[in-house]
Amino acid sequence: MTEETGSAGVARQVRVVLVDDHRMFRTGVQAEIGETARTGVEVVGEAADVDQAVTVITATRPEVVLLDVHLPGGGGVEVLRRCAPLMAASEDQVRFLALSVSDAAEDVIGVIRGGARGYVTKTITGTDLVDSIFRVQDGDAVFSPRLAGFVLDAFASTDAPPVDEDLDRLTQREREVLRLIARGYAYKEIAKQLFISVKTVESHVSAVLRKLQLSNRHELTRWATARRLV
Repeated sequence: MTEETGSAGVARQVRVVLVDDHRMFRTGVQAEIGETARTGVEVVGEAADVDQAVTVITATRPEVVLLDVHLPGGGGVEVLRRCAPLMAASEDQVRFLALSVSDAAEDVIGVIRGGARGYVTKTITGTDLVDSIFRVQDGDAVFSPRLAGFVLDAFASTDAPPVDEDLDRLTQREREVLRLIARGYAYKEIAKQLFISVKTVESHVSAVLRKLQLSNRHELTRWATARRLV
């Protein structure tokens, strides 16, 4: 990974706040991108929920915020709503880049409508993440492959997306588990990817089956596939 440089050959730097409710994930990202002399990225603050995020972002005024979509206290959209004045500021403008395990269309569209400049998934490499951060700092829009199509489709259409009452019964975390189950992931794999315990995964699956009135994961997979959630 190489450091970005400006036109005069001076090394560029960008100040970043990392917002994610999983401490281990924040630690991993910090280790991957936060060595400023190597990457040009300086992590100036961290937060685990909406209130912490707003406080830290307001206090540090970073150039870029790496923002998880699903957070205690209202999610990434609520952080964007409460930080709207910072995004609109003529000086020291704060820009947001969503960094999430979710690649669901509704999550992508929600944060982009909220003002985020891009959306990348947690499968991104450290090198690409650093590049995305600098691009967002420059005002570019950045998306992981295929996610840009969600945004183009959403903003090209004047029609509101149809409401799925069954899907609306599920929490954001239950939707994440649902998609991973439907994609064939084992409970242990889901637990590792979402940074939760296997027991918690089992609880979420039970809740999804109950709310959707389904009997097993095979029915759940068919249900998700029919709605193009996989």
